[in-house]
Amino acid sequence: MVSRKALTVTMAASLGFGAVLAGCGDSGDGGDKGGASGQKVTIKLMHLWPAGSSATQNKIVNDIINEYQAANTNVTIEQEVLENEQYKNKMKVLSTSDKLPDVGMTWAAGYMEPYVKGEMFAPLDDLLQGELKDKFVKGTTEAYAFGGKTYALPVELNIVPVYYNKAIFAQYNLQPPKTYDEFKKIVQTLASNGVTPIALGNKDRWTGSLWYMYLADRLGGPETLKKAIDRTGSFEDPNLIRAAQEITQLVDMNAFNKGFNGLSNDEGKAEFMNSKAAMYMMGTWELPNYTTNKDVPQSFRDQIGFFKFPTVDGGKGNVESWVGGPGVGLFVSNNSKVKEEAKKFVSFFVQKWGEHAISEAGVIPATKVDTAKVKLPQLYIDLLNELNKASNITLFADVQMNPASAEVHLNMIQALYGKAVTPEDFVKKHEESLAKETGK
Repeated sequence: MVSRKALTVTMAASLGFGAVLAGCGDSGDGGDKGGASGQKVTIKLMHLWPAGSSATQNKIVNDIINEYQAANTNVTIEQEVLENEQYKNKMKVLSTSDKLPDVGMTWAAGYMEPYVKGEMFAPLDDLLQGELKDKFVKGTTEAYAFGGKTYALPVELNIVPVYYNKAIFAQYNLQPPKTYDEFKKIVQTLASNGVTPIALGNKDRWTGSLWYMYLADRLGGPETLKKAIDRTGSFEDPNLIRAAQEITQLVDMNAFNKGFNGLSNDEGKAEFMNSKAAMYMMGTWELPNYTTNKDVPQSFRDQIGFFKFPTVDGGKGNVESWVGGPGVGLFVSNNSKVKEEAKKFVSFFVQKWGEHAISEAGVIPATKVDTAKVKLPQLYIDLLNELNKASNITLFADVQMNPASAEVHLNMIQALYGKAVTPEDFVKKHEESLAKETGK
């Protein structure tokens, strides 16, 4: 059986600031510039960056496609663009008939394991041993490897901070918290003054999981949740029960916006973007909205800061441990009729994405990019510095899990926030699902 790589990367050694900012040399063209005389090729690309909700990323994708097509005039890239949850559903549907796009996006570890076991993704190790050799930040491609082969190439590297509105904090004389008790006092102060403390759209469920993961980390240390998932530990660990109890307490404190369990992430995020909520926890893929996205007023961008999830008194975790990891990666369909050309496009894409991501989007790429000549927003620099100090990065819980247990996790997260399940039953359901799926 293919083993799942539940990624917990020790970042101090593998993701130093210098490594992230190291020069990467020439980018390469990824295609034959004499393509005009070649056979006509159409590559179908499916991705999850719509122009509406991910304007900067969408523009970069189109710029890369235009650049590739200009250099390879026999190639046409056809796009299908879907929102996050629509994308996941479409992948399931297409996989049943083995009609995946030539190039698409996948998450790492447990999410992609069924596709790998079903031989739906093509190995891409030839690219890593070729023009992409040593181009990726250490610790990023490993999350996409099974049985010694790599089945997707990451484009992003993410950590999850808590963004906050400095203007709202200043209005109530609040400072970013160092401890969880301080954090709860901030929640109390804001709620008692009629201000929504935290923006959350938990219809998508993984959004609520972020808060649970941090509480599990700060209470039990970075290994507790990981071991519960890989079955060297148990989900009924007291720290994982207490993490669930803390979630219900936050709900009781009115920490989140009204109706959060029925709102998508984009709908929940709107509360923060409209300055109606003081805090919002999300990955660094959100950085464009606070740095480079010209559709967002500069006055709003200027008042956004971030803080690390605070330590819990008596907990085993430390403030330098993050939730995050490599973001989405690009796969090539094993059944693609244009597999080799699709691979060339993927190689070109990940390199060009690294260049554009820093200068235009302000997101952290998975490839090493020379940023010496690029003027970076301060918020971006500050988060890169935090990445350098990170003692650990734990991959998103639902991505670590195999699909059946991931679905149980996500459903239980929503039930926990909705107080439809007790903290004790929350962990019990996880334990039962994981034990059934793994036999451990």
